[in-house]
Amino acid sequence: MDLNHLLISLMPSWNSAGLLLIFFTYLRLAGSVLPGNLIPGVTLPDASRLHYRCNGLASLVLLVALLGLGVSVDFVSPAVIADRGLELLSTTFIFSVLVTSLLCAVGSSSSSQSSSLKPYVTKNKINDWWLGIQLNPHFMGIDLKFFFVRAGMMGWLLINLSVLGKCLEHSSLSQSMILYQLFCLLYILDYFFHEEYMTSTWDIIAERLGFMLVFGDLVWIPFTFSIQGWWLLYNQVELTTAAVIANCFVFLIGYMVFRGANKQKHVFKKNPKALIWGRPPKVIGGKLLVSGYWGIARHCNYLGDLLLALSFSLPCGISSPVPYFYPIYLLILLIWRERRDEARCAEKYKDVWAEYCKVVPWRILPYVY
Repeated sequence: MDLNHLLISLMPSWNSAGLLLIFFTYLRLAGSVLPGNLIPGVTLPDASRLHYRCNGLASLVLLVALLGLGVSVDFVSPAVIADRGLELLSTTFIFSVLVTSLLCAVGSSSSSQSSSLKPYVTKNKINDWWLGIQLNPHFMGIDLKFFFVRAGMMGWLLINLSVLGKCLEHSSLSQSMILYQLFCLLYILDYFFHEEYMTSTWDIIAERLGFMLVFGDLVWIPFTFSIQGWWLLYNQVELTTAAVIANCFVFLIGYMVFRGANKQKHVFKKNPKALIWGRPPKVIGGKLLVSGYWGIARHCNYLGDLLLALSFSLPCGISSPVPYFYPIYLLILLIWRERRDEARCAEKYKDVWAEYCKVVPWRILPYVY
């Protein structure tokens, strides 16, 4: 692809804007209509609690079924997203910038004193735009933070399925593509099956909604996490049986650590007396869990995340660093986030955190300080 063609492909279009509008409209309607458990969020400083309708799995299954029906009657092309990849990327980026700017304008003028909507404004306008001003801004009854992360995860699967459709059109489906698609599908389905766990993550309970999260959810997750699929679309990779088995082990171990650690934390927050690995949980200062995975290393769930990211790239072989952009980026991000989390926890828990660090000295990976 020459430079001129690349620049033309990157140009946003009204067609792509229309696809985004249809997608967001569907998510709004499905999120409101489809049945799902109403999960209470964490208690905020003003003693209020938001509630989240966790029907993401039903929304996703229905969406894929509707798209499958559309493909079967030739109403929509299975490669509609793959054919407009760069165009959709630039359109979504512009949308993210506009939404963030609107959030800043509305947030700055808010007079609310609730924990969710109270404006947090500093003298650094760029910092406010990047990190956000309000914790849980809403629009037409939609919790935007929860809505955007759902959109990003579904968008990732839709891109993958469209890339898969493109492969089938060209009769170029490889073992590597099947492996990549299978791992991502299992991960995304698991995410929505356990969607309620998202309500207790740091992004939801502590991060304000600014460009960092809006861009991260709507652009970075779907378009960056799918790089391996795009790469395999244009590059054939043959894997040995041993490589396939090793790749599966990396995925399974990563999933076990990631899901196990997050589940233990979520269950502990709901019921501090729930057994962990068959034993009563050990707690420092009545607040910090040191049982199960959380007694092995601080933020050990990040280790699971990194192994999963690596498993998505391994089907691409080792001939190019391009498919490994995601796990490399994630490693840098999680180290940075772990440092931020450590600083916040040290400020919040003080002596209790210092005691916790003595009991669990390792960070992310056992035996790493």
